[in-house]
Amino acid sequence: MSTQHKVLRRSESFLSELASHTDALLHGRVYEQYAAICYRKEAERDDAEVLVVTSRESGRWVVPKGWPIKGKKPHEVAAIEAYEEAGVRGKVKKKPFGYFTYLKQLADGNRVPCIVGLHLLEVDQMLQDFPERGQRRVEWVSFIEAANRVREPELKGLLIEAERKIRKARAKK
Repeated sequence: MSTQHKVLRRSESFLSELASHTDALLHGRVYEQYAAICYRKEAERDDAEVLVVTSRESGRWVVPKGWPIKGKKPHEVAAIEAYEEAGVRGKVKKKPFGYFTYLKQLADGNRVPCIVGLHLLEVDQMLQDFPERGQRRVEWVSFIEAANRVREPELKGLLIEAERKIRKARAKK
């Protein structure tokens, strides 16, 4: 089976799973989280790279994300999560780049719909010691590779869109 076919099957599976929670998405409680697309532009490389991490529970590839923090703005939460989960710091955009939905598995086994506000974060510092070090895998990959690894179709599209935006901004310089 080709890689593209596998990615398509995973997306279809995810969408059918999400569809089974349509009533909750439209009428029930929807939870909000904030995330960061952490990227770096190396001088010797033409393309930017994006950081992906594994979730602690399932080990699937995701971007750093977390729950709201009292007294913190969404972009600040995204930056905090990037530091805690991957040990990166940088300049985070205040305005959300986009949104995606997914089903969060809670500790009690229930799955709840989440809408995630996504912020771009240009990494300028990588730390060796950070709160969740050793609890997750952290890798720098191409945006295409990141889109292939994540499960959520909307996030896949946003990763590709982010690469275009970053490349376009770089071309203007």
